[in-house]
Amino acid sequence: MFRTLICALLLSFGVVSSALAEQKQTVGNFDIHYVALGSTFITPLIAKTYGIQRSNYTGIINISVLDTSQKGKPAIPVEISGIANNLLDARVALTFREIREGEAIYYIAEVPYRDDQEINFQIAIKAGNRLNTQLTFKQKFYIE
Repeated sequence: MFRTLICALLLSFGVVSSALAEQKQTVGNFDIHYVALGSTFITPLIAKTYGIQRSNYTGIINISVLDTSQKGKPAIPVEISGIANNLLDARVALTFREIREGEAIYYIAEVPYRDDQEINFQIAIKAGNRLNTQLTFKQKFYIE
């Protein structure tokens, strides 16, 4: 469903810029898929389904971890926490919600932003003693 959610998010916009493209980081036998985008890019129906606040000042982060060592690359449950900070170092703790749909497992958090603001993300991801990593990336957000 993570792929379905991402596809639904991206298809609802027609042509999508590379800034909204899903990204991936590989750590050992795990693929960490992540995307950050403004919540107004998703349809009201998708927002309602997933309990996401649609606002010109709210971004969403969607993360899923796949185990590439297993057949079919299944999603795995992880412990996840993170911090978002802007260039002025104003920090916001991210609160991730786990969403399970069938075999899909993904984590969604919301982050406030202002127009033309670049946010740095530092996200800790742990799966028992098999995975313990830090995901760092930045995303620039704009108001429509």
